[in-house]
Amino acid sequence: MVAQLEKGLTVASRVSDGPSTHAVIRLSQRSAQLMHLNAQGLLRRPSRKARASDIDATIARMALLQIDTIHVVARSPYMVLFSRLGAYRETWLDEALADGRIAECWAHEASFVPAAEYRYHRDYRLSRVNHWALKHAQRAHAEARADMDALLERVRREGPLRASDFERDAPATKGWWGWKPEKRWLEAWFALGELMVLRRDRFQRVYDLASRVTARWPEPPPASSLDEAVVRRHFILASVRALGVTKARWIADYFRLRPRVTLEELSPLVEEGTLIEVAFDGWDEPAYVHRDHEASLDAASRGALRGTLTTLISPFDPVVWDRERARDLFGFDYTIECYVPAPKRRYGYYVLPILHRGRLVGRLDAKAHRQEGVFRVLGIWLEAGQAASPVLVASVAGALRECAAWHGTPRVIVERGEPRGLAALLATALRD
Repeated sequence: MVAQLEKGLTVASRVSDGPSTHAVIRLSQRSAQLMHLNAQGLLRRPSRKARASDIDATIARMALLQIDTIHVVARSPYMVLFSRLGAYRETWLDEALADGRIAECWAHEASFVPAAEYRYHRDYRLSRVNHWALKHAQRAHAEARADMDALLERVRREGPLRASDFERDAPATKGWWGWKPEKRWLEAWFALGELMVLRRDRFQRVYDLASRVTARWPEPPPASSLDEAVVRRHFILASVRALGVTKARWIADYFRLRPRVTLEELSPLVEEGTLIEVAFDGWDEPAYVHRDHEASLDAASRGALRGTLTTLISPFDPVVWDRERARDLFGFDYTIECYVPAPKRRYGYYVLPILHRGRLVGRLDAKAHRQEGVFRVLGIWLEAGQAASPVLVASVAGALRECAAWHGTPRVIVERGEPRGLAALLATALRD
């Protein structure tokens, strides 16, 4: 396949770290954008309505689905799936967890991962010793060992429990989002690996012993532990596959690997043919493509990749969660402003990037008012130099209409927009 790709392409020879040489394929940066979106499942609209099995396949394609509880629009994991699948039943995600087809664990952050991948995250726990969640868990156990041990024993004795099953008259303590002690202790045991999430009831975690949770799965993970080097290699390759194309310095963030991945670490993977080294115009460092994406690389080389999807992106979507990568790859400077003090916000509390035909063309601040049936766009901004063309306006209006209907908030109100006149153009398009 690589030999075929070299035909008609700009190919540069580079001396490798060893005595051998290999050809490096050079493509445009636009190709890198499209290959990334293709790997993430965001290049084209699905050709059919979503099915329950698409939840598993989509999470496997991304390698993980980050969890966040902010509910201004849809909770992030549901929104990430909507961006890729269109309208679907949110209960399908809950069912996949309850059925043991996916699992919750610490990955990039708290995430859903394919159940078949759980053992890698389980066996990588000791290498995440500096992760904030593990540090909090260890500190909690040191400060409240007797209480935490008693809580774990209660779960062992009574079975699955929620935080709400622990009644407490005293007020919640500071830190860890103001959780009551029992919630903090449940989360600490989750971070330490003794407890897992069996299922979610209205998005509330139901905890049980990790051994009992995995025993219920269709294919329980082996009890034996994987070697550290095997786990790291697995995560490096999974990251490159999920990203579609990546620089070495982008890889570690995907699964929070430490230390960072280096060119020297990737060189053997290129030599063995698992990774393909690629050069992109405007990049002063090599990029890498997993061999599973050879067809995508071939299509990019022929200019055959086309982005046709217009949709809204969650702030916690893999496409934008790494600010440096989003800026380098798309020229899109994005900050999740819900964690920024209100006076310092530039756009708004929960701003959704807008993907249009393979480009990040703008962002909007939205809020779903479910009781009133209103999807409120507080503001929408196009990127500098991005024209409000009829095609873009119609496409964004369609994406808004679809997202609002999925939320059960069919009435869309656009309050303001930039450039001037954008809000009025969208309002007209939404009425058509």
